Amino acid sequence: MTTAPLIRSLWWAARTHGEPPFDTAHLKVYYPARAEGTDAERLTGVFPPAPGKHPVVLFFSGVNVAQDSYRTLAVAIAEAGYAVVTFDRVAELFGGQYGLTPGVDLEAAKPGVYGTRPTCPTVPAILDALRGIDLLKDALDFDRVALGGHSAGGTVVLQSARFFPGVKAAFGFGTHTMVATMLGWPAGTVLPAQVDCPVFLSVGTRDGVIMGSSDRYGQDGFADPVTRTFDEALPGEGHLLAVLDGANHFAVADPVDPTAARAFLDLEPGRDTAESRAAYLEVLLAFLKARLDGDPEPLENVRKNPPPSVSLREH
Repeated sequence: MTTAPLIRSLWWAARTHGEPPFDTAHLKVYYPARAEGTDAERLTGVFPPAPGKHPVVLFFSGVNVAQDSYRTLAVAIAEAGYAVVTFDRVAELFGGQYGLTPGVDLEAAKPGVYGTRPTCPTVPAILDALRGIDLLKDALDFDRVALGGHSAGGTVVLQSARFFPGVKAAFGFGTHTMVATMLGWPAGTVLPAQVDCPVFLSVGTRDGVIMGSSDRYGQDGFADPVTRTFDEALPGEGHLLAVLDGANHFAVADPVDPTAARAFLDLEPGRDTAESRAAYLEVLLAFLKARLDGDPEPLENVRKNPPPSVSLREH
């Protein structure tokens, strides 16, 4: 029986854009660790990182979804050898509302500006903050970074990734680049993704949140926004789309907080959510192994034999 790798986490903070007190992201960094049996471990709960330099995966939450909802996902990714960062940041959303946000520069998403700078200034703030963690100073590989996210968190990844040279992969669940008409774009506009790396997109067939948001984009009569993003918005090659039969919008979140966010719009899942999450993780980890570690074998295996609930497309 294989023993799961030891994963520990630590808390950190990053100063981001915005006015105090809405200018701080509180980070949780999950990392492969090693137990040395020291008194320091016993008294502080702090374990040193496992040997080697670990690729960094930054994960951006959906709006008003707390980072702890992604702990199961983050631990599973860390067990594959990556340092995984989630965060909570309370700031202005839009129209004077405040909540948990990945941090969006709305001006950067408007016509005439989009594509000239990232829509998510939080990315460099977090990368800079990670460099200041003494415990992990020799354990993080900033030349092998993946940006990923859920819902709006994945959208800002797609709108920002190419501006950061260490980013070698991007991924999103329930994520697209169809843009709100309130920003000045014509109805049904799918913005070109700002990526120069391979992208893994995924969506469930029971995603009620995207369906319930369709009026924002004026998308009546258009195809699913995630599929349109895959078909129309991604430059180059090496991209992967996974459609998860029976999964809903919050399949990657555990637990789902019924008091916040927009889970009330979601459809009931058509299969066990843990099964959907495991299938998603199988494909995601194979993608990361290929793009961050240069190991194509797991991805080739998934291509030939995807999980039963998953339909894959490539371009």
